[in-house]
Amino acid sequence: MSTKMSSAAETPLSGVLERFFKLKQNKTDIRTELLAGVTTFVTLAYILFVYPNILKDTGMPPSATFVATCFASAFATLIMGLYANYPIAVAPGMGLGAYFTYTVCAGMGLPWQTALGAVFISGVVFFLLTVTRVRQWIVDGVPPVLRSAIGVGIGLFIAFIGLRNAGIVVKSDTTLVTLGNMRDPGVLVAVAGLVVTSLFTARRVKGAFLIGIMLTTVAAVALGVSTLPQGIGSFILLANPLTAIQPVAFQLDIAGALKVGLISVLFSFTFVDLFDNIGTLIGVSRRAGLLDEKGQLPRIGKALFADSLGTIFSSFAGISTVTSYIESAAGVSEGGRTGLTAVVVALLFLIAVIFAPLVALIPVQATAPVLIIVGLLMMGEVINIRFDDFTEALPAFFTIIMMPLTYSIAQGLAFGFMSYTIIKLITGRHRENNAVTYTLTVLFILHFMLG
Repeated sequence: MSTKMSSAAETPLSGVLERFFKLKQNKTDIRTELLAGVTTFVTLAYILFVYPNILKDTGMPPSATFVATCFASAFATLIMGLYANYPIAVAPGMGLGAYFTYTVCAGMGLPWQTALGAVFISGVVFFLLTVTRVRQWIVDGVPPVLRSAIGVGIGLFIAFIGLRNAGIVVKSDTTLVTLGNMRDPGVLVAVAGLVVTSLFTARRVKGAFLIGIMLTTVAAVALGVSTLPQGIGSFILLANPLTAIQPVAFQLDIAGALKVGLISVLFSFTFVDLFDNIGTLIGVSRRAGLLDEKGQLPRIGKALFADSLGTIFSSFAGISTVTSYIESAAGVSEGGRTGLTAVVVALLFLIAVIFAPLVALIPVQATAPVLIIVGLLMMGEVINIRFDDFTEALPAFFTIIMMPLTYSIAQGLAFGFMSYTIIKLITGRHRENNAVTYTLTVLFILHFMLG
């Protein structure tokens, strides 16, 4: 009797969600998807505070760009979930944000309004490449060895970010990077969080990442690494988000961007975003087991459509290009397999507009252990790489190593494609190349030659 009552109680909501997101077909359930969504959001919530601090150097008010980041991320992630049905979050790219601020605005001396106009135009270019299936053609032409290497490279990249956020690895003027101060309270909190989260993960505890983040946050507050919000005063600033966003919303100068003729800027926005997306989509989807028997991603066109439309929206909201986020791997590792995970993330982005102080409460030391472990799990794809075949090992190596060393997924892909095409060509195995590898190699070479 209790089983029937439970089933009847669950039918209205679960039935709709099951049919729309195909939960059983993807071997998941509502609880798992909700947990995965929360985990992904908590893992990447840092961007809500780091990203506005990057854009403020252009003269854009942080409070306005914070709200714009929430709205644009929610919009693009919602499309990814409802239209593409993938558990992938979309948010402003940090690398592209830095390029927007320090190269386009500071370096070229252009107003941020003109730079936003360039973002809009690049979004239109993304859209055209998507509807004409050029972007899907590129993804389908990625060689199998590079598909595996992309996942490994992203895993190493994520782990490196986690180690940096934890303070375990720090920059050094002498050796570029070195070991951090292992007696620092922040580092000790991160290490303790890594131990606890590893224990839960090893024992296959459901929600291991989220539990680890929360426990580490409590420890961070107790040791003074993170502080509690002071009263409700900090909530008032964003009490009316539509008012807060006004200084940057709809301020883009499209005519100004066209007048200046920002061909190199448009190429860079398009180029980097395209390959950051391809790398992230393939890497995270492989980890989730969403690739088909040919190693290709079904509905890739819909996923890329979400990104292109999100970029157009972000230019109107008042921020730079959005892209698929590698931190989505955290939710995937928690079992997220469908767009329901992304929908949860999108809703949390909207909620974050009001509850910003609570999101800020979670320090990077609490999410660092998750990034390290997710990076470890993603590196398992290395077993699919044939290191006994030098023509496969070389491009795989460059793809993997250049992502963390250049701090860019796109640059890792560039070196991977170039080395793959060239080594296959000079060793007489040119038949293993295809139109995509040749085309992208030429474009990557031109990219480096033109700076």
